Amino acid sequence: MMARILVKGDDLVVRLSWWEKAAAGRGTVRVLLAAVCRVTVEPDWWRALRGVAQRGVWIPGALCIGTRGHHGGKDFVAVRSGRPVVCIELWPTAPFSLIAVSVRDDAEATARWLWRLAPKVDSSTCRRQAIPVPEETDHS
Repeated sequence: MMARILVKGDDLVVRLSWWEKAAAGRGTVRVLLAAVCRVTVEPDWWRALRGVAQRGVWIPGALCIGTRGHHGGKDFVAVRSGRPVVCIELWPTAPFSLIAVSVRDDAEATARWLWRLAPKVDSSTCRRQAIPVPEETDHS
């Protein structure tokens, strides 16, 4: 079993399998669909990982499930080797900066589907945005 990306009403839902819930130390991930800023596909699963593992399971070369922290915020990931990853960037008001999920089906089709459903998608670029550099975001 693998995590699944669903839309339920106004929510984007990442439904985890029982073992992914245990590994991540949390249940289903749910954010408002309006919080989706950008949706991209990363063919190399490990490139979706940012920051350091905070909670969950990380097996180098195989999988990463849980939260990862970085100076730009916190990401939720459920990624596996050998599978493309749908990367869902979220607006700053969301609980995560990024949700990254390996999918078994057509990742490009999943990304296009989410792109159409999310009401506030930033279409200025089709590339995932980098984590901001601390000096660029420091207003002191």
